[in-house]
Amino acid sequence: MTDTTVDVARNGSAAILAIHGEITGGSEPPLMDAYGEAGDARSIVLDFRDLEYMNSGGIGLLVTLLVRTKRAGQRLLAVGLTEHYRQILALTRLDEAIDIHDDVASALAAAAIPA
Repeated sequence: MTDTTVDVARNGSAAILAIHGEITGGSEPPLMDAYGEAGDARSIVLDFRDLEYMNSGGIGLLVTLLVRTKRAGQRLLAVGLTEHYRQILALTRLDEAIDIHDDVASALAAAAIPA
């Protein structure tokens, strides 16, 4: 079991999922439960400012979340990534599907603009 918690907040048509701790393969229940709480949000903002660690299983969960958001017609955005994790998303080309922003405010502004 990993140490993962996810807080969900709504801001207009966006849901912010603030991730705390680790994202590994064992993080699926809290991450997917939080996504479920986001409900009909048009955009999902993943806030990684309190991320301590993410491994390949965590990257796999991001792919799963990306597939679910695309199927639901939602937009997936990320904020608070360290340079290390930005590089990993670039290497895996996830940065081509997940909009990466420096902070929540800029992500919410981008979420308000149709993709």
